[in-house]
Amino acid sequence: MGKQRVQRLMQQHGIRARGKRRFRVTTTDSRHSLPIAPNLLNRNFTVAKPNQVWAGDITYIQTDEGWLFLAVVIDLFSRRVVGWSMGEDMRRELVMDALEMAWYSRSPGKRAGLIFHSDRGSQYASYEFRRLLESCGITQSMSRKGNCWDNACSETLFGSLKVERLHGKRFRSIREAKDEALDWLLWYNQKWLHSTLDYLSPAQYEQDQTRAAA
Repeated sequence: MGKQRVQRLMQQHGIRARGKRRFRVTTTDSRHSLPIAPNLLNRNFTVAKPNQVWAGDITYIQTDEGWLFLAVVIDLFSRRVVGWSMGEDMRRELVMDALEMAWYSRSPGKRAGLIFHSDRGSQYASYEFRRLLESCGITQSMSRKGNCWDNACSETLFGSLKVERLHGKRFRSIREAKDEALDWLLWYNQKWLHSTLDYLSPAQYEQDQTRAAA
């Protein structure tokens, strides 16, 4: 269907599109002297098997009680969110908890050859996070400085969350925002139809690929 027909139908039915707000909280602090990993992913977002490349990122949600920060881990094979963590600050524990959730839920093993890709934020560059990756046998990869396209899958996920679920909503408490974000993440894994996955949800795509490989 062409975009002009979509526009005409929207006008006929009084439907308005949702757009992103221009205001943006900075969630990436790359002004540090911590070690920077090479960009091993190099925008190659097509992955042949699960648990080969995971991508991580942080976003924010505004509430009347303050900011809520959400860290996720995405398996690029199916674009499934395999780990997440939410908190009121952006300390390294936020991204570590998300990675640990992904590790225990997927159990890839230390010899899987897994790559973890993220931006250059201090949370991901911290000694504690790098030590956690090393203990799991995961190789670290980082985007180029100030280049959001190097982690486009995470940016797309957060864009969909904010436009489709959070835009125009007021959260009176951090607990309320957490519940809304969690509900969307669970819905996304089970129901979101990806054009890159032949219009299947992440969960359905993994199931179909598992059956095909059996």
